[in-house]
Amino acid sequence: MELVSVDAIEAAADRIAGVAVRTPLLPCPWADPDRPLWLKPENLQPVGAFKIRGAFNAIAALDDEQRSRGVVAYSSGNHAQAVAYAAKVFEIEAWIVVPVDTPSVKVEATRAHGAEVVLSAVGEREVVAAEVVQRTGATLIPPFDHVDVIAGQGTIGLEIIADLAADLVLVPVSGGGLISGIAVAVKAKSPSTQVWAVEPELAADTAASLAAGELTPWSVADRNRTIADGLRSQPSALTFAHQRSLVDGIVTVSEDEIRRAVTTIARGARLIAEPSGAVATAAYLFRGDELPRGKTVAVVSGGNMDPELARELLV
Repeated sequence: MELVSVDAIEAAADRIAGVAVRTPLLPCPWADPDRPLWLKPENLQPVGAFKIRGAFNAIAALDDEQRSRGVVAYSSGNHAQAVAYAAKVFEIEAWIVVPVDTPSVKVEATRAHGAEVVLSAVGEREVVAAEVVQRTGATLIPPFDHVDVIAGQGTIGLEIIADLAADLVLVPVSGGGLISGIAVAVKAKSPSTQVWAVEPELAADTAASLAAGELTPWSVADRNRTIADGLRSQPSALTFAHQRSLVDGIVTVSEDEIRRAVTTIARGARLIAEPSGAVATAAYLFRGDELPRGKTVAVVSGGNMDPELARELLV
């Protein structure tokens, strides 16, 4: 299977310039001085998560006729907001399919961008999205299984290596679009830098798949146990091919470790990270003995946290 190229990622960087924020690397003086840590705060994006990069790049890559028919997306929240935001920028229609258990803060933010939200049963969002595409003639922008989405997410990797000679980059993993793009960019620009995936123990289908050397599906019910609601998808053939080829390792983190990382990021870096966005930092904090040492970057992938959960974790 052909992987996304670094040339495609560099082209994506040009497309998204001025729309996606070029987030800084934030040094963490509170971290272990023997393993210096920087955070890549993608929670500072206009939609509160990295997803704007891939969504905007994919819509920008469509021709005028395709865009005129609108776009469809399915998502647990952050990709939904990103596609809705990008559609608003391009002044086109968007239909966003979200499961009924999606945090309300993400659903309302998606509606606020002008998209039509279509609720689906848990585990049925892809089926409902296909029905909307059939009904409207719009173009599907999937959350990770798409070369232009992967290329957009890969711009994070370009920025990391441009800013720091990192030894290790820690990336949350679920569907795998984020780590696929970052790994392509990092390995092209700094082959010695290691890229590791981080996954919740309760949704560790990627870890199981990498260990088996083939996709090993977990049930929706199993994956939905984790508090990290943005990490409940599983890799596609495309993203799994990227990970098998380019990702150096994977660690899993517990629910308690994720919760504690949310608090640490808030207190130490003054950043709001949703649980999905805190898993990379959780790996640094609690699984350091499983990771390579050296200058480490943890990607904080998003900060769209349900208010009730925020009150629980940030007291």
